[in-house]
Amino acid sequence: MQISQCFVCTITNAVGSSIARTTHCGIYLNCGPEIGVASTKAYTSQLVAITLLALKLGEDSLSSFQRRKEIIQGLQELPNLVKRVLALEPQVKEIAKKVKDARSLLIMGRAFQNATCLEAALKIKELCYMHSEGILCGELKHGPLALIDETMPIIFVCTKDRLYDKVKSGFEQVTARGGKPIIICSEGDTSIPTHLAKLEIPNTVDCLQGLLNIIPLQLLSYHVAVLRELNVDQPRNLAKSVTVE
Repeated sequence: MQISQCFVCTITNAVGSSIARTTHCGIYLNCGPEIGVASTKAYTSQLVAITLLALKLGEDSLSSFQRRKEIIQGLQELPNLVKRVLALEPQVKEIAKKVKDARSLLIMGRAFQNATCLEAALKIKELCYMHSEGILCGELKHGPLALIDETMPIIFVCTKDRLYDKVKSGFEQVTARGGKPIIICSEGDTSIPTHLAKLEIPNTVDCLQGLLNIIPLQLLSYHVAVLRELNVDQPRNLAKSVTVE
C-alpha cells in the first residue's frame, strides 16, 4: 500500500532554526529577536502571518471578496490601533497593583477571544508564577463558577462581536455572586457597570480583535512580575529552545 508523503509548512521567527531546516517550506515572521523567554511579539506576528496566509489561499473566491477587503483594511489600520492600546499602560499598571498578591487568576472569553485568554494565562504563569487559566465563558457553570467570590480576580475579554451578549451574561453571573471582574471591552461601551475596572480597546475586524486585546494582558503579566520583583526576561525553569523530548 502506498502512503502519501506529508507536506509540512512552518511559521517561525528564527532563520536557520531546526524547525525551519526540517520542514518543506515556511513563513519567516521577521519580527526581530525575542529577548525574553516568554514570547510576546512572536505571538501577534504569528496571528498576522496566519491571517495573510488565509487571505492568499482565498483570493480566488468571489464569495469572500468583501470579507477579504474588510480584513485587509483592518490589517492596514493595525499599527495606529496598537499605539492607542499601548497608551492604556498606566491603567494596566493600576490593575496590576490590584492582582499582584493573588494566588490565582481566571481569564474568560469566547470564539476568537478564547485564544487570547489562553495566551494571557500562559504569560501570567510564565512571568508571575501565578496559577492562571484561560476558560471559555460557555463553561462557566461547569466548574469555574464554584471558584467565584469577592477575592477571586477574574478577567473577561468582552469586546463586541457576535457572541458579545453571551460573554456579558457570563460576567453578570460573576458579579451576582460577589465577584469583581476586570473587563476588556470595546471603546465607548457604556453598558459596563461603572464600579468595575475596565480597559477600553479600539474596535477592529473580529478575526483581528485578538491582536489588540492581548496587548494589555501581556503588559499586565509584565507589570505584575515587576511588582513581584521577578525576572521577566529569564523566568525560572524555562528555556528558549527545546533540547530534550
